[in-house]
Amino acid sequence: MTATDTAPATPTRGGASRFQPWALPLAVAAVVSALYIWYSAWQWGQIAVKSWDLSIFTQLLQQYSQFHEPIVSVKGDGYNLLGDHFHPLLAVLTPIFAIFPHAFTLLVIQALCFGASAGMFTAIATRVLHSRLSGVLLGGAFGLSWGLQYAVEAQFHEIALAVPLLTGATGAIVEKRYKAAVFWAAPLVFVKEDLGLTVLVIGLVIAYLERTIRGLWLALWGVAWFAIAIFVVLPLLNPDGAWAYGSNASPGGFLASPETWFADGKIHTVLLLLATTAGFLVFSPLTAIMLPTLAWRFLSTNHGYWGPDWHYSTVLMPIAFAVLLDGIRRASASDWPLLRRYAKHGVAVAVTVAVMLLPQLPLADPLGPGARERPTRADDTAAIIANIPAGATVETDIGIMSYLVDDHEVFWLGNKNPAPDCLVIDRARGGTPDEWGDVIAVAKHLHPEVKYTHVTTSGDMELACRVG
Repeated sequence: MTATDTAPATPTRGGASRFQPWALPLAVAAVVSALYIWYSAWQWGQIAVKSWDLSIFTQLLQQYSQFHEPIVSVKGDGYNLLGDHFHPLLAVLTPIFAIFPHAFTLLVIQALCFGASAGMFTAIATRVLHSRLSGVLLGGAFGLSWGLQYAVEAQFHEIALAVPLLTGATGAIVEKRYKAAVFWAAPLVFVKEDLGLTVLVIGLVIAYLERTIRGLWLALWGVAWFAIAIFVVLPLLNPDGAWAYGSNASPGGFLASPETWFADGKIHTVLLLLATTAGFLVFSPLTAIMLPTLAWRFLSTNHGYWGPDWHYSTVLMPIAFAVLLDGIRRASASDWPLLRRYAKHGVAVAVTVAVMLLPQLPLADPLGPGARERPTRADDTAAIIANIPAGATVETDIGIMSYLVDDHEVFWLGNKNPAPDCLVIDRARGGTPDEWGDVIAVAKHLHPEVKYTHVTTSGDMELACRVG
């Protein structure tokens, strides 16, 4: 599999190519989307709630679809989610959500975003390497890459919208379509606040490669919106009057704790990026685009940001595969014969790495022994939900939150909330402290002024509702 492995199309009677240029990218997009929808449906059926985030974004789109500001009760009573992270671009999903107003809709949207990105990358790789086979193989490797699979496992996050935008931007840079790269990159500032710094670096890379002022304007756009987000919008809308995650980044703590410089999670992430790019990240200036994301993660005091799992590496995948393409192209033109020879095998190395990682990644989980059996939790969840009155407000832990949010106003019991109509706790996966006792004890702990009565227990879940 090299850049010269072009598979010429067999001409038809009219002399036209048998394959339209969009056919293979569309096929890759469809396969990747279908696999992620299949996985999400399996995970949904297993009653797997990875965090409160899916519920949070469901409530946000519920509010947008009703033309309200994004007040999200899961985060807190009266909490405006634009004070948590700066993600106004999520509003573009409102028409879809209005037609299909369910939490699972967001999982499908994310799968389609990743599938579309894989199709886009297939087309880009095919053009850059002049090989349909290489384009399809790299498009598949990108679509099923570890960063995207971990994001699907972690369920929906706003960065789903960043993946196609970054694919378009970095791919356009590799193809030297710098004007297109600017247009793809500009909306990233509205996906999440930290991506303003990524846009800054994209602009600087374009300025360096194109030697025009266009990239500098993009860089200014990126840093300006980063500053507006963290110094104006987020403090203005956050109930604490500050950027909620500003304290996580701690360069001083990083310097004062050298034992964390080479923590296992950080090393694992860097080694995976090195392997994914087949080592070509050392040859491409596009590698610099990864630095803002790696910096805020590795400088953070939150160990959860360091490793490759969850959704924190999602935005690195389009960049890493663009780096791979750019590195292969640059190495192919190198004055070093050894590097030119290695470039011929770059696609094979990258695809081999992707295939070797597959058994360890989330898409393999539904294929394990007994993984397709209906869990008893599904019946327990259905029994709990059936006993909650229509339209009731519900305070709950993480356990089955995503299954309640479609039809009820939901509060997380870790916040200070108004007394709800019903209270649900899940001893197995909810995270409620054991010392709080049963559901009635939890109700007394949280709302001593209100009387609740036990309604039902189903498996590890308990439901209580207000008396009167």
